[in-house]
Amino acid sequence: MKWDNPPIIKIYEALGSIGDGRLEIDNNNGKLYSSSKNKYYDIKWDPKNNEIMCNDNASYYVGYLGYPAISFLMAKGVVQYNPKWAEALKDIMWKDINQKFKNDFAKTKDYADRVIKDRGFNLDEFTKDVDDIYRQILDLGLGHFGPKIKPPQGY
Repeated sequence: MKWDNPPIIKIYEALGSIGDGRLEIDNNNGKLYSSSKNKYYDIKWDPKNNEIMCNDNASYYVGYLGYPAISFLMAKGVVQYNPKWAEALKDIMWKDINQKFKNDFAKTKDYADRVIKDRGFNLDEFTKDVDDIYRQILDLGLGHFGPKIKPPQGY
């Protein structure tokens, strides 16, 4: 079974998590702390079989590749990205922003785009790079690695 395509905003969140230093990697496993740092998501990757699993809400409940798995693939070098975008998106409380906009990802994206511009980064260049990251993710055609695991509780 293959993962559904993530919303573009999940690439933003993945970059932000790298910028925040919230990802820990141990070979083909990872642990990514939420933006509140009150919980973490487990990531398991099987490069031989092109499969990945993560217990974030989106992966478990909705079925698309969530931001912790995307972050992991970036950090492992499977998905190429420019580190300056991780810097551009660090220190954003994604859960708070998503709740503020009632999980309207278009509004969250608009907010994050304003942050990028306000921090002095080139939004057109960023958008091109995010599109490239998205294509890389789609080209991977990742499958599910084992059964889905329930997400952690809490904020």
